[in-house]
Amino acid sequence: MADIQALLSALEVFSKAPDKVSLERANSWLQDFQHSPEAWATCNVLLLSPDAPPAAKLFAAQTFRSKVTYDLQQVDQQNIPALRDTLLTALERYHSGPRTIIVQLCLSLAGLALQMPSWSDAVQTMIASFGRNPVTVPTLLQFLTLLPEELNSNTKIPVTDDEYRERSAALLTANSKQILELLSMYIQAAGVTTAVQIQVFHCLRSWLVAGEVSAADLAETPLFAFAFEALASDALFDAAVDVICELIHETQEIDDNMAVIQLIVPRVIALKPQLLKERGDPDKIRGYARIFAEAGETYRLLLLQHTETFFPIVEAIGECSAYPDLDIVPITFPFWMRLAQNIGKKSSVSPLFLEAYQNLMRVIIGHLHFPADTSSLTGQEAEAFRSFRHVMGDTLKDCCFVLRTDTCLLAAYELITAALARSPEAVSWQEIEAPLFAMRSMGAEIDPNDHNAVPKIMDLIPSLPNHPRVRYAALLIISRYTEWINLHPDYISFQLQYISAGFEDSDQEVSAAAGQALKYLCQDCKQHLVDFLPTLHAFLSSTGSKLAQDDRRQVYEAIAHVISAMPMERAAESLRTFSLDILGQVHSIANRQMAPTQDDIVNVNNGLENLEVMLHVIRSFGEELPAACQNSCEEAWLVFDSFLTKYGSSYDIAERTTRVLRHGINLFGDAALPVAPSVVARMSLAFDATGFPSYLWIAGKIIGRFGNEEDLNLRGSFREIYERSTKKVVALLQEKSPGDVPDVLEDFLQMLLQLVEHAPDIFFESPAFPVAFRASMAALTLIHTDIIFASLDLFRIILTHDCLVPGATVPPPKFPLYAAAIRGVFEKEGFEFLGYLLSGLIGDFPEDSTSAVVSIFRVISFVWSSQLLSWLPAVLQQLPTTAAPNEAKTQFLSDITSAVRAHEYDKVKYAILTFNRASRKVRERRRVALDR
Repeated sequence: MADIQALLSALEVFSKAPDKVSLERANSWLQDFQHSPEAWATCNVLLLSPDAPPAAKLFAAQTFRSKVTYDLQQVDQQNIPALRDTLLTALERYHSGPRTIIVQLCLSLAGLALQMPSWSDAVQTMIASFGRNPVTVPTLLQFLTLLPEELNSNTKIPVTDDEYRERSAALLTANSKQILELLSMYIQAAGVTTAVQIQVFHCLRSWLVAGEVSAADLAETPLFAFAFEALASDALFDAAVDVICELIHETQEIDDNMAVIQLIVPRVIALKPQLLKERGDPDKIRGYARIFAEAGETYRLLLLQHTETFFPIVEAIGECSAYPDLDIVPITFPFWMRLAQNIGKKSSVSPLFLEAYQNLMRVIIGHLHFPADTSSLTGQEAEAFRSFRHVMGDTLKDCCFVLRTDTCLLAAYELITAALARSPEAVSWQEIEAPLFAMRSMGAEIDPNDHNAVPKIMDLIPSLPNHPRVRYAALLIISRYTEWINLHPDYISFQLQYISAGFEDSDQEVSAAAGQALKYLCQDCKQHLVDFLPTLHAFLSSTGSKLAQDDRRQVYEAIAHVISAMPMERAAESLRTFSLDILGQVHSIANRQMAPTQDDIVNVNNGLENLEVMLHVIRSFGEELPAACQNSCEEAWLVFDSFLTKYGSSYDIAERTTRVLRHGINLFGDAALPVAPSVVARMSLAFDATGFPSYLWIAGKIIGRFGNEEDLNLRGSFREIYERSTKKVVALLQEKSPGDVPDVLEDFLQMLLQLVEHAPDIFFESPAFPVAFRASMAALTLIHTDIIFASLDLFRIILTHDCLVPGATVPPPKFPLYAAAIRGVFEKEGFEFLGYLLSGLIGDFPEDSTSAVVSIFRVISFVWSSQLLSWLPAVLQQLPTTAAPNEAKTQFLSDITSAVRAHEYDKVKYAILTFNRASRKVRERRRVALDR
């Protein structure tokens, strides 16, 4: 009774408006209860008690299902038949509902049947118990529907592959014909209700999906004809569609199922008139579209081999594609795509298919039209329609595959020219924009050497109406056709004019499209645009300030592509020209006496973003810098140093400036070495003053690039930032939790990883090492994949360092110093470190981190074996049983102890994997419980 009362109290929490803590506590208690052996008896009492609340009865049924899946070993073998009888009794009691309880009990019986070989007649038992009385037949049908689903989907049931194959064959395959006979009897029984007929269809579909009922066997039963006849019933329609689609799918082995296909296809073709009759009912059209599309996909080869006989199916699918409801249209798209792939492999194509794809192309372009009143669409509807247009664009590519791209492009072109031939007031912008969008979608398929369709499209663009949606579409055509333009450079001058005009449009989307078009034009046609660079520079000088930053950034990116195509000296001069414009802004702000306005700061940040994107595209000039760049590194750093000294306390400025510095290191390479100590020193002071992680990030990049250099000033700067930043990180962790500063911890770890690799003497010999080790342990508490991997990498490098491995050769002179430092730190921090490591292993560490944990644990068991065995019991005691059951902890401690005492350190790996597997099983069980 105490257990029952505690259970009811925990469930009662969910019926109120609980706070988060109460909810989590109650949920945790219920999950622990489900694990316990006592849950069997308690749930049995609740399930059969007429006075128990509905929530308690449902929980009891769910618990039986969970325990049959995970905990059947808790029941003595001789008591398992009694458990089965308990479940059967409960199912009998609840045969009239609620359905949720019936489902859980049926799943419990299905899982039990799989694990109970002695219950050899499980299906017969259920038929005998529930199949003779009309009031319990729905319960039987529910069980028979769920049985194949549970056996094929519940991979958590602990049976071997051989046991599964044997029991599955006994429960499903051996009974499939009897199930067909049973369902045939029920579907046409006197007085049968529509609800039962729907259940029969659901059950039949379940066995079809499981592959346990063959199409040939089904065709010999009354169920076959009834499924098609049921389409005339509104109530049975959806269930019948599901069955017919699965039946067609099961005949995909065409040669083996030709006799059944000959029965199916005439019935499917006979449904074609229903598309016109039911045109006003989208739900019916959706069902017919599913049937026709499934038949079309399954019988594609027959369509090609016997086109005239099967072509009505293609016509029906075409009608479904033309239906105005755009939720239904995409049902047909996979058919058109796969048929196009098949047709593309044939040497000749039937005119019927050519006509079908021509009609499809016209239909899709029609669907591409925006509504006459675009304000009628909500924001979400408009976004959904825009997304769907791109899906329809893929179907236009299928049309190109069959009809040839130039044919499709000319068809779209003719739609536009026909519209333009009418008086302007008689033409809507939608009539122009939709074919333009089609041309853009098909642009990926054009032949760069085309001399037929694309020139006509290029010549058409100047005569298009000056409507923002039309200009937007035309600009995106230019951006898609730039590979063709590269081979036809005579069009470049005009395209630049059209793009420039786009930047001046008041519509932001048109301006953004112009930026994209310019970027791709410069990227693909850069060799031809070198002489246009002064024009682009003039454009930026005159118009650049009027552009939105996103558009301005795209212009700079475009210019960078052109610069990258120039000879090196000229490229360097051009980069210098554009860079000095931006650095001049930075220098002006840094030297201004009065405080800059917010607009000034925004403009400088935008300029730095533009410089960053240029450097990202150009990347590097190679080993030897051109003359124009010889002194640029020192000059640029003087500007940045002054700027950061004054404004480095702004987070945005810190982020943007360090990103530019990162690309500057790539550009200048070894030429940046003279300024590297000054850069690291500035980063050290700036991080100490602000705690911004970007300063650590760039320092780590410099250590990675120049860490092997012997320059004393540089190495002094490494030591300075190591010690100063470690002290700062510790101070931050005293004020905030690790979860509040994940970016700081990540960049700190990345810097330490560079130090330990390139400057181990600085890393291990500094007094900062013990403090950095402890600070880095905080990262193990975060739920962040990249940070966990970085911290595990750092600890693996430290704890597996060669200095700890005794060897016959003479070690490097500093190895004893490193070893002493590592041993001293680990002997002090090891207990807490083990706690973090194991908590993460059974908690939130990413799955791929297990190998790093194994490496770390293995070296601990070898180097600190006695400490490990003394620490481990208390560490395991701290781990929550919700993630690591007591039996798993005991087993792990035993396995580790045995491995250490026998000096069989390779067995540590298997101990950790076993422990992790046990924990993962418990966590998965809890996750499934939460999902229900």
